[in-house]
Amino acid sequence: MRQLAIFFSFIMLFGCGVNPRSGVDENQFSNYWYQGKAEINVFDLEQYRYGEKREGEAVMIFVTEDFSRRKQVKLDHPEDAGADARKVLKMNMTREFVTGIYPYHTMLSAFTPVYDEENAFKITASVTEWCGQSFTQLNWKNGSYKARLFSYFESEGDQELSLDGAAEDELFNTIRLNPSIVPEGDVRLIPSLIFQRFSHVPLKVERASISKRDVSGNQAEITVEYKSINRKVSVRYQKFFPFEILSWEEIQTKENGAVERTIGTRKSMEMLDYWNRNGSEDEELRRALGL
Repeated sequence: MRQLAIFFSFIMLFGCGVNPRSGVDENQFSNYWYQGKAEINVFDLEQYRYGEKREGEAVMIFVTEDFSRRKQVKLDHPEDAGADARKVLKMNMTREFVTGIYPYHTMLSAFTPVYDEENAFKITASVTEWCGQSFTQLNWKNGSYKARLFSYFESEGDQELSLDGAAEDELFNTIRLNPSIVPEGDVRLIPSLIFQRFSHVPLKVERASISKRDVSGNQAEITVEYKSINRKVSVRYQKFFPFEILSWEEIQTKENGAVERTIGTRKSMEMLDYWNRNGSEDEELRRALGL
């Protein structure tokens, strides 16, 4: 039944004039990602904030969903949505760390189409701490991102922007689909939404350079470097399917020459239907993951 449903989704998708995405091995992908579970990755986090290194924890959750291309939300009844229904690979990434007396909580979500040759349909990011909250949402419509920004800072208050470029925050999802489809060389990118909130720089498209290198027999690394904002991001992953994310590093060089390095190193991974594991007896699963 699952293979039949996938067949019909292909018919609807390609019958609507959508350019199919290359590089996704359907047999591999469906066997791994359509088993009714999410992949939960837990990372030890070294997060630079206010000029100091903070110890914390990051969680990266990957799962596939049925998504409305028009409304850009998860579909409640995908069987009734017709050609509007799209398969997406969703990443939810959280970071938790403490600065002095007060904690930081961030969450980043990216919804990348599995079979459409398009940018992520939607990207959202939130930062909450004792001073207040901020929230950013990007929606891919008519060949550009429509951005909305909300913040408790006067200079970053309610804004609406149009951004003509791909998003750095989609990099993790694209690697999971297939690292070969990540472009190399000079590109136009929207820097990470969490970085933008932490650094308080204007949200706009920047020129960046993307490179790839083999690290070992079964590991590789993709690096994104922005000279205009002195930012460098590297993501290390397994070279074979399902291209698991092993670590990432963000390097920010300040105007005074100081280097701030944020590192996430994976310590555990589990495939779980976590949405069904909400009883008190399921708290043991958190301990097994090192949470």
